[in-house]
Amino acid sequence: MSGTESDLRIRRALADTKAGANIRRAMDGLMVKRLEALPDAAAREGLRRTCAAIKGRALARLPDLLEELERNCRANGIQVHWAEGTEDANHIVHSLLEARGARLLVKGKSMVSEEMGLNGYLEQRGIEVVESDLGEFILQLAGEPPSHIIAPAIHKNRYDVAELFRTRFPDIPYTENIDELCANARVLLRDKFRAADAGLSGVNFAVAETGTLCLVENEGNGRMSTTVPPLHIAVMGIEKVVERLAQIPPLLGLLTRSATGQPITTYFNMIKGPRGPDEKDGPEEVHLVLLDNGRSRMYQDPQLAETLRCIRCGACMNHCPIYARIGGHGYGTVYPGPIGILFEPQKEGLDHLGGLTRLPTLCGACGEVCPVRIPIPALINRLRHDGVRRDPVSTRGAGTGRKASETLVWKLWATIYSQPRLHRLFLRAATRLGPLIPKHIGNWTRARSAPRPARRSLHEIATRKGFDHE
Repeated sequence: MSGTESDLRIRRALADTKAGANIRRAMDGLMVKRLEALPDAAAREGLRRTCAAIKGRALARLPDLLEELERNCRANGIQVHWAEGTEDANHIVHSLLEARGARLLVKGKSMVSEEMGLNGYLEQRGIEVVESDLGEFILQLAGEPPSHIIAPAIHKNRYDVAELFRTRFPDIPYTENIDELCANARVLLRDKFRAADAGLSGVNFAVAETGTLCLVENEGNGRMSTTVPPLHIAVMGIEKVVERLAQIPPLLGLLTRSATGQPITTYFNMIKGPRGPDEKDGPEEVHLVLLDNGRSRMYQDPQLAETLRCIRCGACMNHCPIYARIGGHGYGTVYPGPIGILFEPQKEGLDHLGGLTRLPTLCGACGEVCPVRIPIPALINRLRHDGVRRDPVSTRGAGTGRKASETLVWKLWATIYSQPRLHRLFLRAATRLGPLIPKHIGNWTRARSAPRPARRSLHEIATRKGFDHE
């Protein structure tokens, strides 16, 4: 991604004042709800430490837990597939659909499927894909990617949605009433659920101990996608695994409070296998696709592996002043906001997305609210460092941000400051020739004045006044 493309995208986002106002209003509301849901600071921090320890221990045992998850899922009747990259994952999903002759797929909300680019992949192969999450459904109609990982259409208000429905469904009576808009979407989607050959979902947590897939949602569309069609395919990143079922309640409680301020979501699904012989609903087949896509590489670095503790609550975005100004589309990546700045360059390479690391102010808000205590600012700073360092590091694309001109300047600086006589000569020249310094020095002076050395150095002033500088 070029710097020019990034700049243009950010300028467009800043110029869209209506979307900016929608996002700002939503972020303010979500921040207030989180505080109301977690009012006791001591209890909140204790819960954060507990959940960070749960995820940290799961990461420490990640290879073993993934094998345990596979064994227990298979014992439950869930078929497990491993995908190294998104192309592998897309091929697996398509093969499963083709084996059943599926032509219509209904999808629950899944950021991993966005990471895979699954919709476009399947549509190119003649399979109709319908997003069943209301926000995702709205964006599918609008032809836009998600703007937020838990509230994908947060940049749109009810008037935008009403106009979109009028354009796409002219036979439905126009309304700006939120309840009526939701009811209209429900009617449209119910027929798709009934007709679907297959359903697809994400996974919030996968329990190695029991082979259970946990799915958090508010609308019921996830439950419809995973129980009504005869085939259910779940896709998840390998970092979503946890050790024991008993660890789910604290993670769930903190996830929902951090994300939307809810004590619990409307629906919490625990999927353990296909329909049993005495059960009246549920899919005939359940498949789990485990996606790596760079996560193993992150896992190899002891510091950057902390990125994989993320439980995708979106709290870092809700509290980020940069995200509140430009929204998710300003980043140009699947995962936006602070976690996207951290995750995407590691996944795609600093040579492609290293510029994202220069977006944040490193104010620290994201690290303060992260429910699993990921030190996001420190890790972003690490990626900035990796972008210019040349010694061997684990980050893909490390060192590609190093410019020859910058290297030369730093070498010159080191030479000057390591030789006292040369340093004094430099100071004398800088103070005398200061007026010749250009007024415009690249991006630095877009928002700042160019530096102007004083007419006399402190060393010279002290010497004139008779101070013994030795």
